[in-house]
Amino acid sequence: MPALFILFTRNILYAAFALMLTFLGVAGIFIFSGAEFVAITQILVYVGGILILIVFGVMLTNKVNGKNIVTPVYRQFLGIIIGGGFFLLFLKAIMQANFGAINWIAQSTENAPTSLKNLGLVLMTDYVLAFEVIGILLLIALIGAVYMAGAKRKEVQNAN
Repeated sequence: MPALFILFTRNILYAAFALMLTFLGVAGIFIFSGAEFVAITQILVYVGGILILIVFGVMLTNKVNGKNIVTPVYRQFLGIIIGGGFFLLFLKAIMQANFGAINWIAQSTENAPTSLKNLGLVLMTDYVLAFEVIGILLLIALIGAVYMAGAKRKEVQNAN
């Protein structure tokens, strides 16, 4: 549903928030599929990092010359046709797939020596420096976006 909202909305800020809900939905699909690590990575990387920066960037630069940024309507019909075509293609592939023949996935996860808990412990002990550096880089990018948006607002106020 949020993916359809992204398709039909003209407001970029609303589309960014709908994209966040879409990424959370994809993470939910990964959880129901049994891929907890991929779901957590989806939430941390896309929702927690990249999309929050996009939302802040859109919020800070949402107005150009006093007008809201909106997307044009002329490509909406083309997007509906392409999206519908991909939907039908994926639906056909899912209907023809033989999911009963994928028993090796269940066998490989049962015999796996590592679990999500062990992976989390390794990431937060051996690789904690990488997470800290990434967090600092994201903070610097956010501060830079705020600074640039503040400079543009001052220029617009001085011009008026």
